[in-house]
Amino acid sequence: MVAIFEQEYRALRPRAPMPPFHIRFRRFVSLNTTIRLREGHLHVSLSDLLEGAPESVLRAIAHILIAKIYKKPIDRAHNHRYKRFQYSEAVARQTEQIRHARGAKRYTGPEGRYYHLEEVFDSLNERFFHGLLGRPQLTWSEHSAKRLLGHYDAAHNTIVVSKVFDRPSSPRYAIEYLLYHEMLHLKHPVKVRGTRRCVHSAAFKSDEAMFPQLDAALAFLRRL
Repeated sequence: MVAIFEQEYRALRPRAPMPPFHIRFRRFVSLNTTIRLREGHLHVSLSDLLEGAPESVLRAIAHILIAKIYKKPIDRAHNHRYKRFQYSEAVARQTEQIRHARGAKRYTGPEGRYYHLEEVFDSLNERFFHGLLGRPQLTWSEHSAKRLLGHYDAAHNTIVVSKVFDRPSSPRYAIEYLLYHEMLHLKHPVKVRGTRRCVHSAAFKSDEAMFPQLDAALAFLRRL
């Protein structure tokens, strides 16, 4: 690994002194990679999911990390090679398994002070999905986040809604829309085409547009 990083460093910085590299594989929760420059040494941490990856992929990772830390243009071929590996079916499946096994998920539960997420989910399920959508784990967030209002975690089959909505001033239609949006991720899973992830497909957006109070809900989220 050190030889690969040194070769990619020399390709990007042909006249610069070669820094010492310290490279290790770590038990990350996902396919993470990091690089840091400390006192002239480059410290690289790679997910242990990359152990045994093809040399061409490791070389692409080395190029991308070094290019980023020294603010160099990233070669399109290297970027494409890594993304094809990252989004391949086998690697994506393994990453989800590792996230499920290693990732710690903290639940506060679906029952809030003013709204119960399971009741809202069941109502939406009957209205929009004929009651056929399997109910995932539902939970309010630990904190009243205003940036990440809600998300679906496929690895843990969990929908998390920000606790900022659990208050009397939050109109029910805003919570319904947010939960409905995350429920659509169950109906329309993320698809990968080549090196691109399609999170909100045309079918997803078409279903989302069916929410009757969409404009009012979006306006409330923008104010929030």
